[in-house]
Amino acid sequence: MDESKFGAEDSRGYWAPDKRISYGPAFAWPPQPRALLKWFFGFPGYLFPWNVPYAIAAVLIWLYLTPPLETFETFSLSWVGIILARNYFLAVCVYGAWHLWLYIWRKQDTQFKYNRNWPSTDATAFTFNNQTYDNMFWTLASGVPIWTAYEVLLLWSYANGYATMINPTDNPVGFIALFFFVPFVHEVGFYFAHRSLHWPPLYRIAHKLHHRNVNPGPWSGLSMHPIEHLIYFASILIFFIVPSHPIHMINLASRLGVAPAQGHTGFDRVVMGEETAMDTSYYAHYLHHRYFEVNYADGMVPLDKWFGSFHDGSPEADEAMKARRLRRGV
Repeated sequence: MDESKFGAEDSRGYWAPDKRISYGPAFAWPPQPRALLKWFFGFPGYLFPWNVPYAIAAVLIWLYLTPPLETFETFSLSWVGIILARNYFLAVCVYGAWHLWLYIWRKQDTQFKYNRNWPSTDATAFTFNNQTYDNMFWTLASGVPIWTAYEVLLLWSYANGYATMINPTDNPVGFIALFFFVPFVHEVGFYFAHRSLHWPPLYRIAHKLHHRNVNPGPWSGLSMHPIEHLIYFASILIFFIVPSHPIHMINLASRLGVAPAQGHTGFDRVVMGEETAMDTSYYAHYLHHRYFEVNYADGMVPLDKWFGSFHDGSPEADEAMKARRLRRGV
């Protein structure tokens, strides 16, 4: 696959896509109905490659990997253990698959890799002096248990009436509509949680750990300090306010739990054949890891544009970022 068709290396050896980072037309003004339909049903677009698969996965997790609702009426370590084991299984499968394909088997070597270097294996900044081992430790020792704790709280609350539950048979329109609500909550919640973590005291105490990954890999995604995990997963609590079904909570929780893998691959595309590559670009978030103060979120809601932290990957955006730093005396 000829990566020069899609981008090029800059003077420092970083590969960058030619296509500038942009948002979908969901919030465009004036409205663009034709572009909106094309984006909604296109690939990549709103439905694919992520939103529909995550919705389907939530249904399957609820039906086949979660005990019946009445199980959660009484707190028990046995069912908590089932949810914890299920989430470990999901994390290892998803993070492990991305890492295995791109970093162990190196199926495409450094094709479409933003930073051509591989994860550090001898750096004192990381736990065990190894970037991948460090990332796996924080993901599995802190990330998955805290993710599970939030799910356990909500499942117990659904079962005991503390979280209002809707029935898909009685309210099919509301049930389906909530699947479109979840990506919005995920994106907006992440932006404000992430922005708060860049407040200097919180950054020094917690978020700095995640930002050791200047050259991220899949396991970097959920590699966070426990304080950051508590803040990051807190958007799940919205379901104490919004009537929903446990499937919607699982949809949000599982996205928060495993979607960081795809957002931190460090690759723009996954090569599927000699002339085929799947667009998995999270270049916006890669630039956040590279520059720290841009692109706190990416996706359909132009929050970074609204709050002045957007970087589209262009030289002009570099100059604008430098100008902001000069104004702050950085």
